[in-house]
Amino acid sequence: MSFKPLIIDTHCHLDDERYDNDLDEVIQRAQNCGVRGILIPGADINDLPKAKDIAHKYDNIFFAAGVHPYHHLDFNAEVLKEFLKDEKCVAVGECGLDYYRLPKDENEKRREIEGQKEVFISHIKLALKYKKPLIVHVRESNQDSFDILKKYVVEEGISGVLHCFNASKLFLDLDGFYFAVGGVLTFSNAKELVDILPKIPKERLLFETDAPYLTPMPFRGKRNEPAYTLHVVEKASEILNLSFDETAKIGSDNAKRLFKAFNKAN
Repeated sequence: MSFKPLIIDTHCHLDDERYDNDLDEVIQRAQNCGVRGILIPGADINDLPKAKDIAHKYDNIFFAAGVHPYHHLDFNAEVLKEFLKDEKCVAVGECGLDYYRLPKDENEKRREIEGQKEVFISHIKLALKYKKPLIVHVRESNQDSFDILKKYVVEEGISGVLHCFNASKLFLDLDGFYFAVGGVLTFSNAKELVDILPKIPKERLLFETDAPYLTPMPFRGKRNEPAYTLHVVEKASEILNLSFDETAKIGSDNAKRLFKAFNKAN
């Protein structure tokens, strides 16, 4: 197509070392495909200076400050506060609960779960303090994640996005939360996500890559990159029976509403 609609990749780890040798080319390919905005989530606290530098180098790239649940022991609120004050930091996270690799020993398992919960709640409090949305990671922890988020939605009005949405209907009634879908939507075994996609309110749908992970078809097995958001939007448009342009606009309009800095994207 000659006209390329605006697409925003709301979750892309451009600070990953796999982009060290060709970051400019990766970003140029994304722009050539219509990707005009990219959000780098904070996963490892040690990588935040790099994420910040990338965001300041490119106009429509922003970053978030947080610690992935796998790294919850590295959480340091004072360090995160300094990044959250930055003009190009638009969100808190990614944060949340991930029970995929819990220890076998019951005592260790309980300590791990409680540690992740404590750090998740600390992220939520930072988001409230700095008035920024949350980027939430949920893996095999649906009920605990929902219970925590529901409490802060009801009591404090917290908002954010469920990154790499895992197709649990449990979260659909969370007011103020958006649902980001990525390359998994294109996988042959994504039946649950395909089934639930039409049930997601269109005003709360976002698109992402989670690059360099979860590369969509037909590039599965290769390094993912933000240009491939195009294939996620294409698959979503087929499922929703909308045009590609309509679907891209839905995602970009929602991203601009949640992450207001993207309003300058064009």
